Amino acid sequence: MSDQGFTIKAASSIEAIGRQAWDRCANPLAAKPQDCPSDRRSGTEDEAAAPDPYAEHFNPFISYDFLHALEASGCVGGRSGWTPLHLFVTHEDGRIAGVMPTYGKSHSQGEYVFDWGWADAYERAGGQYYPKLQVSIPFTPATGRRFLVAPGEDRALVSAALVRGAKAALSSIGGSSIHATFIGHDDWQWLGGQGFLQRTDQQFHWLNEGYGDFEAFLASLASRKRKTIKRERRDALANGITIERLTGTAITKEAWDAFYAFYMDTGSRKWGRPYLNRKFYALIGESLAEHVLLVMARREGRYIAGAINFIGSDTLYGRNWGCVEDHPFLHFEVCYHQAIEFAIERRLRRVEAGAQGEHKLARGYRPVTTYSAHYIADPGFRRAVDDYLAHERAEIAAHHEALDEATPFRKG
Repeated sequence: MSDQGFTIKAASSIEAIGRQAWDRCANPLAAKPQDCPSDRRSGTEDEAAAPDPYAEHFNPFISYDFLHALEASGCVGGRSGWTPLHLFVTHEDGRIAGVMPTYGKSHSQGEYVFDWGWADAYERAGGQYYPKLQVSIPFTPATGRRFLVAPGEDRALVSAALVRGAKAALSSIGGSSIHATFIGHDDWQWLGGQGFLQRTDQQFHWLNEGYGDFEAFLASLASRKRKTIKRERRDALANGITIERLTGTAITKEAWDAFYAFYMDTGSRKWGRPYLNRKFYALIGESLAEHVLLVMARREGRYIAGAINFIGSDTLYGRNWGCVEDHPFLHFEVCYHQAIEFAIERRLRRVEAGAQGEHKLARGYRPVTTYSAHYIADPGFRRAVDDYLAHERAEIAAHHEALDEATPFRKG
């Protein structure tokens, strides 16, 4: 479709858009200008453009390599219920001005913003909830940009074009709704003015207050909490357990195989069928290893537990964990304490430890509000969901305030 000088299209695979064009919009530092001549403007217009405030913030999940690995491994596409429908905006000369990770969905699995109740209510009333459109990163409850705009472009104009394209795509597939999940607060507010309903939820993040080392972080905690964490770390490494932190070329095939076995065991016990396969991790190991941190626990010559993290320019994103031996406090050490220590050493601003888990609060993680926005096509259903969300936001805010009072940091 054409829209105010832009052409808005949908791609059935990220390959159809291409690495250079995608990363120039998603993570400009990852796309060298000489790699994408078709996207460059003539003259010095790009050089004179105002600095892009997003250009310095690399987010691994919106990168071409991460999203391509999901598609190439078959974790999305095919019969997965995630059908790539990536929207992109071009100028008349073919230059891509912006892209948006978009999927047609035939179910609500792997999203971490739960709308099964909405689907059930709508279908009991005689409607058809699926298909729907999901603007998100599959299986990844991490906040990030979804309107990915090339440097030098008007962010508001391109984002508005992407939203209009999403609404047109929704109509073309006969879908009920559009869901933009784990978006930033500014985009959440802006989408509220574009006809989207606003939803909040909660995660637990660790925030770096300029700590010089882990001991400095512990010093910021109340005495009792500080002693508890010290005891946990000591007891976690009893029985001859050692910890390895691996990134880049240090991640061997042995480590990947062991981690994947842990992931499969945990996933099978928690939700029946893990979302990610071994091929996905093999592709990540080839293309994004420098942005991966594996924290692995070893005992008596073999790996017994591990967790995967992804490294952004200012954030460490904790993802999946698993083990084949149960040891007291080992989960806390591998997933939380080691992540904090790594973030302090790398001078990262925060650790996002994934969805759920109030037990993270006692380990120095703070309650943080997360945001999603939802466009409901049916006016009557929209009013019902809007009323529900008003009550839900109030409950989330009250719960957040109560949790904020329970953080382990020294008062005053």
